[in-house]
Amino acid sequence: MKTVLDLAVARYENKHSKFIAHLIPYTSFELTLKQLKKSHPKARHFVTAYRYVNTYAQIIEGSSDDGEPKSTSGKPSLAVLAGNDIVNAAVITVRYFGGVKLGTGGLVRAYTQAASEAVRQAVLSTYVPQVHEEFTCGYRQVSQVKYLLDFCGVAEVETFYESSEVRWNISAGVTTVESFFSKAGRLVERLGQ
Repeated sequence: MKTVLDLAVARYENKHSKFIAHLIPYTSFELTLKQLKKSHPKARHFVTAYRYVNTYAQIIEGSSDDGEPKSTSGKPSLAVLAGNDIVNAAVITVRYFGGVKLGTGGLVRAYTQAASEAVRQAVLSTYVPQVHEEFTCGYRQVSQVKYLLDFCGVAEVETFYESSEVRWNISAGVTTVESFFSKAGRLVERLGQ
């Protein structure tokens, strides 16, 4: 499986209708959709499709035709994501109607073409399943723990300073997390094990 690292935008035009596909990481889906609706007030449709991996390692999919005829836009966009084995990503296609109806086949081709072009332009990377771990340490170990987290490449960290200890929530790839715990040794107490 692959995932999207950053925004990729592609444009496709057919019979004066413009299709602007935005391929994005799923984490920015809601915000990007709001921003696109503000920045394209004259657009007719905002077609969406997404795929992400939930906490149970299941792929969740969804799509919206946003007023286009049923299954002519959202599902073809979703098929592009699935066909390219992309997860944790969304595609939002902004359509400006050009005055000529494309028909159901024309819409399917147009949305598929726009989404496919966005995938071709995207910077993709191999999807690495994330694990979430929780641990504690004493206040005296905080600087050492921070150093080891940084050294091991653990970027997603939440820290909670409690009365007698510091509680940490981390998310990273399995190998990265195991590397951290092997280096941290007795500095930390792993919870939930």
